[in-house]
Amino acid sequence: MSHSAPEPPLKFVQGKDEITGDEYDGVDRVEMSCGHAVDPENLKLWCLQLIKQGKYTLHCPAEVKGKKCGAQWLYPEVRRCTQLSDSEQQEFEQGLAQAAMRRYCNLKVCPGCRSLVERKDPAELRVHCTVCCTIRGVPYDFCWQCMQAWKGPMLSSNRCGNEDCRDPILHILATCATKDLPDSSIQGCPSIRACPECGLLIEHKERCKYVTCSRCDTKFCFACLETAQACEAAKPASWFKRCAKPLAPRQSHVPVWSPYQQRLLLQGQPLELEAFRPRAVFAQQPAANEGRCLIL
Repeated sequence: MSHSAPEPPLKFVQGKDEITGDEYDGVDRVEMSCGHAVDPENLKLWCLQLIKQGKYTLHCPAEVKGKKCGAQWLYPEVRRCTQLSDSEQQEFEQGLAQAAMRRYCNLKVCPGCRSLVERKDPAELRVHCTVCCTIRGVPYDFCWQCMQAWKGPMLSSNRCGNEDCRDPILHILATCATKDLPDSSIQGCPSIRACPECGLLIEHKERCKYVTCSRCDTKFCFACLETAQACEAAKPASWFKRCAKPLAPRQSHVPVWSPYQQRLLLQGQPLELEAFRPRAVFAQQPAANEGRCLIL
């Protein structure tokens, strides 16, 4: 019978708290795997803040010679170093799982049984629910677009047979209010854009025109919809100025973010909580020099 090796004891050191910057005050800090020392309570609060921002990985914020450490702390290490209670473990695990699944899975709530269903084919609107089939004893399909029981032809890529079937994302993009970007010469910009890479809806709230998508990490210009790198290269230092390209019109096409694309991002990245299924939506907190946005 095999037994797992016992975990090494926690290492406590006398030093500065690398999260808050507080100097040693007689209270020992726990040393993390990256070598930086932190107060366990501040570690817990820092990681909770990351989770509330929709992050599914936890990173060290310590600064080393003017640069962020950025080392990833795996959840088991954080759990052990913070001595999380059962309720705190549940909060952490649910938050991490929800953030990971929101980013990597194409899920919606079935209108028939309220269970979460993943769409396998991003080009097909007709989705089969196996739970409903088991409960009802007959096949049940629903429309991924209007979220009603399927009507009409067997296959369709743009709408089902329900009269009010329409793409809710395109409707939001077509009817959202316009705004003048704050502290900027950019006027009449749609207040909601779809990420040009994955299609996630993002509402601009404040700060500059560059925003970062929380799902695919694409950083793009909210005004011209080019990548931030391309926009900046065409007109340097234009965070609050008009772009080299004209203001992009309302979007009438949104890219489909397929499970295949999502899983490509996992290559080389450990994802500890793949099996969970999320139900929450998170607000994205940007870096200080980026536009503040709300993920819809």
